[in-house]
Formats: sequence, C-alpha cells, structure tokens
Amino acid sequence: MVKTFNNDEPLPINFVDVEFDHPVYILFSSGTTGIPKCIVHGAGGTLLQHKKELILHCDLSNKDKLFYYTTCGWMMWNWMVSTLSTGASLVTFDGSPGFPTMEALWHLIESEKITVFGTSPKYIQACMNKDIHPQNNHNLESLRTILSTGAPLLPEHYSWVYQNVKSNLHLASISGGTDIISCFMLGNPVLPVRLGEIQCAGLGMAVEAWNNPGKNLQGTKAELVCTRPFASMPIGFWNDKENKKYSAAYFEHFTSHTVWRHGDFIEATPNGGFIIHGRSDSTLNPGGVRIGTAEIYRQVENLIEIEDSLAVGKPVNGDVEIILFVKLAEGSMLDQDLINKIKSEIKTNLTPRHVPAKIIAIDGIPYTRSGKKVETAILKILQGESVPNLSAIANSEVLQQYNKISQTL
Repeated sequence: MVKTFNNDEPLPINFVDVEFDHPVYILFSSGTTGIPKCIVHGAGGTLLQHKKELILHCDLSNKDKLFYYTTCGWMMWNWMVSTLSTGASLVTFDGSPGFPTMEALWHLIESEKITVFGTSPKYIQACMNKDIHPQNNHNLESLRTILSTGAPLLPEHYSWVYQNVKSNLHLASISGGTDIISCFMLGNPVLPVRLGEIQCAGLGMAVEAWNNPGKNLQGTKAELVCTRPFASMPIGFWNDKENKKYSAAYFEHFTSHTVWRHGDFIEATPNGGFIIHGRSDSTLNPGGVRIGTAEIYRQVENLIEIEDSLAVGKPVNGDVEIILFVKLAEGSMLDQDLINKIKSEIKTNLTPRHVPAKIIAIDGIPYTRSGKKVETAILKILQGESVPNLSAIANSEVLQQYNKISQTL
C-alpha cells in the first residue's frame, strides 16, 4: 500500500489493464564494446520469468526476506523488485559493502534476519582476501540461500562460503543478463551443489553449447545459445522499428540456424550443470585455441600475492599473445620470483598455451558498474583504439595507466 506524507492512512492503488507485452523496463547494455543497446522489456514476460526464478529456483515464499547488493542501473535491481510479487519482503542497502568494514553486509544479514542474500564473486573474493570469517562474528541462523552473479563463481569461492559462512545453505551461482533481464542458468534447491558449476538451466530455457551450427556439445567450451523462445525475450530495441539491430545482436551469428546466441563462453557438464569461462568477445586465442579468461583468473587470484587480475589477448604477427595485468596484494612486489610463480601455477594447472607472454603490475582493474571486468576496453587501448562509452566503466580513471603502458609495449 502507498502511504501519504501527512498520515498513516493507506491510499488506494489504481491498477490499469495493459497488454502482456506492454513495455515496463528499458535497460541498457554496458556499452563497453560499442554503443549501448537500448533494450525494451515487456511486463508479462518479465514478471512471469522472475516469478519462476524466485519461487521455483530460489524457493522464495512470503516468509522470506531477500537482499541483493545492487544499484538501480543493474538488472538485478529489476529482478529484486519482482520479489514483492511473491509476498516476500525486500531489504535494501545504500552504501559501500566495505564500509565501515568488510563485515557490513554480514552484519546486515544478522540484524535484518535476511534469508536470501545476493552478492557477487568479487565481494566473496574481497572477504577471502581480508580473511573474514562471518560465522565466527555473526549470527547467520536466518540465512538459507546465497545467490551470486556478475562473474563466474570459482570453486574456491564455494569452499570459502561453506567453510566460513554456513555449511547448510544453498549456494547458487546464477547467470543471464541485461538482455533477458533474467537467467539462462541458475540454482535448484533440490539438486546437489557442485564446486565451480551452475546447477542447471532455467526451467523452459533451452540452453545449449555450440561451436558449430546445430551441434550441442558437452564437456567442450563453446557458445551459449538458446534454441527456443522464452518468456523474457526483449520485445525489441528502442527506435528499431524493423528489429534489424535486435536481430543482428542475437540471431545472426549462426546463419543457418535461428537461435539466440548470447555471447557467453560456456561448458555443459555431464551433471546437467554449466561452467562459465567468460565472455565470447574476450576469449583468448593463442595458437588458435580458445581460452576463457576465467580459467586464468582462477589460478592467479588464488595466490596470496595477487588481489585482482585481468588478461587480454593481443594480436602479434598473426598470432595472439596473452598479456596478464595483476593488481598486487598489499606488501607484494612483482619480481622475477613472483612472475615465475604465476607462470608455473598457470602451466601446471592449465596448459602451456595459457601462460602469459607478459605479466605487468597495475594499480587498478577496470570494472563495469555491475561489477564485471572490462577486458575489451584494455584490448582496445593496447591496439591504439579509443574506448567507447567511458561512463559504462565504474572506475574509468584507471585506464590512464593502461594508456601509458600501451605506449611501451
């Protein structure tokens, strides 16, 4: 109910009947690879998809309190708002998750008795780096589910949560995007949780992994496609009356098949789950072998000397060399011993092709406002190109150092 400013008497809500595809949200893609897509989402499809994900995949009921750390500019805000349609309560937060300490959100869970907590691998990694042990300092009895998105949730993140937060909760990595205002793959409260895997495809989402038209692969890194229509497909792009931009964005990658190609680099597992290896446009191709950046981050960011990292593949003499930028942990120095350690870790746990040609210390890693690393922007800088739409990068000031480095490479 809506309350007046003058007293506590509720005002009536006037509902208006609209068509199923009546526009309800306009969302913009990050714009880090070009002009942002202006995506129009319909009321019916959005609500239907969200209720499916919230009630069935997250087991949400009117007894729950859900909190997701998000800004109003990220689709997780729209997804979170749909919680109100389930009868559950919302908890919101205005501030930094690291202020006054990295314990702030764990304190919020305790004080507000939150049952479903939404976060990101970046926040979990930050807690790991600070050696936080939430279960030792907070009463987390109410907490039963943790949702994570924005980047791949690594096996180390799963282990940390179950060892340091709570052993008997549902940890669900979820993945979708602004384009569909929902998830292609997410959790399932009645399936096992496996380290490093998203549990399953969303109900009604015909998700497959393709490298070749019509060939669904398992155990191979490939393109995420959705082979059938789904409820929350956009109703179009703004001012794209003939749907030319819409069609080009999603349906023209595989010319012989009309399927939604999302731009994620994934692997379907024998368990019916999925592993995200990064974005297709940021995959590395040394020697013609496609490598997901998330594979490298998993190895590098597990080292205590490294706080954060970013990898790009720079074209050199008809091939690609991997350049790895590392943000060092406090007190660490990128000397030859650490360089050798990083290369050895990558070579031992992955392959020689994954080993970077150059490792460079950097003060900051660029992120979008929704917490995703911006590999494509750095590649453009290294190739002498300008970065479009700097406003899409939350900390664009760090690009100045990359510009200086590019002049020396």
